[in-house]
Amino acid sequence: MIKAELIEIVKSHKSNYERYAVEELAAEYGVTILRLPPYHCELNPIELVWAQTKGYVARNNKTFKIKDVKKLFEEGVKEVTPENWRQCINHTIKVEDKMCQLDHIIDECVDSFIINVTDSDSDSEYTDSESDSESQLL
Repeated sequence: MIKAELIEIVKSHKSNYERYAVEELAAEYGVTILRLPPYHCELNPIELVWAQTKGYVARNNKTFKIKDVKKLFEEGVKEVTPENWRQCINHTIKVEDKMCQLDHIIDECVDSFIINVTDSDSDSEYTDSESDSESQLL
């Protein structure tokens, strides 16, 4: 089966599973929610903004008291400008575009890769004597 066929199978069964209340509310208003894939923080611009804010706190934290850290955090959030956000979003879009390019290359390679499974041992890379000597090494 190729990836496209697997995706179609998933789509046909997806409605059998729970939906989120937020998705249903959004659907009532004609809004589609797009989700980020798990474990891909590089696709979420908030991660870059969060790193900027944490960096501000780390650079300015002299007392290491929670009260002071909270104040620094609030200051750090205020340091994030609309231009910072724009740059983070543009960076994320570039990363996403690069991933899409790589995904198409990988799909082409995987879709064209065929493994023949047979009962015959004649396709083996090793002769019987090579197999025996290798098993002795193990």
